[in-house]
Amino acid sequence: MLVSIFNDVIGPVMRGASSSHCAAALRIGRLARDLVGGTPETLLVEFDRAGALPTTHESQGSDMGLCGGLLGWEADDARLPDAVAALESAGTMLRFETVDVGDPHPNTYRLTLARAGRSHTLRAISTGGGMIELIAIDDVPLSAHGDYHETLVLCAGGDAAAAARSLAAKIEALAPGFEPDAIAVRDGAAGSIVQLQTHAPVQADLIARLSAAAAVRSLAPVLPVRSRKGMRVPFSSAAELLAVDAGRGVPLWRHAVAYEMARGGLSEADVLDRMVAIVRLLRGSIAAGIAGTTYDDRILPAQAPGFAAALAAGRLVGDPVLNRVVLAVTALMEVKSSMGVIVAAPTAGACAALPAAVITLADDMGRDEAAMARALLAAGLVGVFICTPWSFAAEVGGCQAEGGSAAAMAAAGIVTLADGTLPQALAAASLAMQSMLGLICDPVASRVEVPCLGKNVMAAANALACANMALAGFAEVIPFDEVVAAAARVAGQMPRELRCTALGGLAITPASLVIESRLATRKAGCGAAACGCG
Repeated sequence: MLVSIFNDVIGPVMRGASSSHCAAALRIGRLARDLVGGTPETLLVEFDRAGALPTTHESQGSDMGLCGGLLGWEADDARLPDAVAALESAGTMLRFETVDVGDPHPNTYRLTLARAGRSHTLRAISTGGGMIELIAIDDVPLSAHGDYHETLVLCAGGDAAAAARSLAAKIEALAPGFEPDAIAVRDGAAGSIVQLQTHAPVQADLIARLSAAAAVRSLAPVLPVRSRKGMRVPFSSAAELLAVDAGRGVPLWRHAVAYEMARGGLSEADVLDRMVAIVRLLRGSIAAGIAGTTYDDRILPAQAPGFAAALAAGRLVGDPVLNRVVLAVTALMEVKSSMGVIVAAPTAGACAALPAAVITLADDMGRDEAAMARALLAAGLVGVFICTPWSFAAEVGGCQAEGGSAAAMAAAGIVTLADGTLPQALAAASLAMQSMLGLICDPVASRVEVPCLGKNVMAAANALACANMALAGFAEVIPFDEVVAAAARVAGQMPRELRCTALGGLAITPASLVIESRLATRKAGCGAAACGCG
């Protein structure tokens, strides 16, 4: 699937500690709900012991997101903290188990669910930043990302493969003029699946004809920007972008608009309007964080109001603009930790650095929301160049994949605000990411707060410094694409314990273990509705 700025980079709009856990799990849950035709009666969720989820699925919101999706909720639904209890209240018999199955991806979900005579297994992975891939249904391998309407014709029995191929060949005769965006026959040991991917829902009369031959399941898209047949993008790396620009001096944000227009079939106005809407949401979240947030199941109290008071009283040292960036970072992180609405940019764990830097600096420069949107689009295109060959997931790459990516994106966004050139924006991104290679992911008590707040502050400050270095003509030395490739190699050399498993770094210090025990005791001793623990 081709990366979209709104699908993969600046988004989703969500609640929860982690986009890899909350938003991704919710999307997997939505697909699973469609598979069985509604809220399941029984659900078994299995996580591989060697993956990241056995130690993080509860504290970082996988359970919450998955159950919310199975209830049909959106990723920003205010009810999400109570999703597990709500699913059980709806009659679902729910079990979570840890198994030894050797799943290659650390964020693999194995679901076995049933409803009204429908029983299925589903395997899916969270690939980072809220993105997912459905990789098997009923042990039949397939690939779906939630960007299409998926119509699945399930063929079972000894002649399943032949039946599936015969049915696939007859679809044009069953519905003259019907042209799916993609059609494939997927074979497994227990059966075969005809997979139809379409931009719009398949008409009911074709569903009825297919249902006469085999079981049909329809899965609705879960991503805001859908895919379509013949989709192309003008470039997918920084090097390709520079070749397309050919020294014409087109600003990075304009290339970002062109990219998203091609990727999503959108107009220029639609691309800009979508990003302005995100800017307005983010500004509201920053204001909410500065006003103060409350939530019981978190480590840190509301610190943004105190920082704002100290700043206003002149008690803080250093550059006032940088201090306002720190304030905005803190505000956004506290909104996230209190289950408020945020935007994963590029992830929930690194949600604050980019928008805090861009919005604060734009305000300081007297720039309007349209300028902020252009800067975020420029940043989003840098994110495309990261997640196309690699990942934003800390479970894959450590915090260098989250905080490092956020710093690179923010640096390019700041250069864009300053009307810098395309080469300067890419140089700033390279400089910012270079200085964050090797950053581990080790959240204290499995909450995405400590040291995540400090790392977001560091990413934003790093982005500002590197943007100014690039604007002043500093050389990046290593081209951006090569920095991303280096980060991916470093990720492969990291021990599993240092990639968001709560098994290394600060996560296993004595103080962290005490905090984890205290939070677990408090959560066990209160009602979810009363304390907001979920």
